[in-house]
Amino acid sequence: MEKFTNITIKKNIAQRFIKFSRRHYKTHTETLAGMLDFFYYNEISPKEKFGPTGRRIENTLKKRINAVIAIMKDVEKNKANPTLAILESLMEAADPKNKNQIRDYEEDDTHPDFYK
Repeated sequence: MEKFTNITIKKNIAQRFIKFSRRHYKTHTETLAGMLDFFYYNEISPKEKFGPTGRRIENTLKKRINAVIAIMKDVEKNKANPTLAILESLMEAADPKNKNQIRDYEEDDTHPDFYK
């Protein structure tokens, strides 16, 4: 059986450690070993800053996605719909069923639109 030793730490830190230990591990020894292994195997220091958190990155991405959506809506409104209207007017002009428009070709049985 392994021997135990005491470590002196402040009371509020001990309470936080106990709460963490109960949530993630069975014993305090396993908790401390897991924490030490984490820092050792990942080759990081507990004093290092990891940069932006996941929430901060998520919020930034949401803002960028909303900006892209706004740009796409603007393009649809100002570019795609007028272009669609122009194409529709061209299609109506080329429609053989439209009697109001003057066509440049003769109506004979060799033209593909004759049978429509």
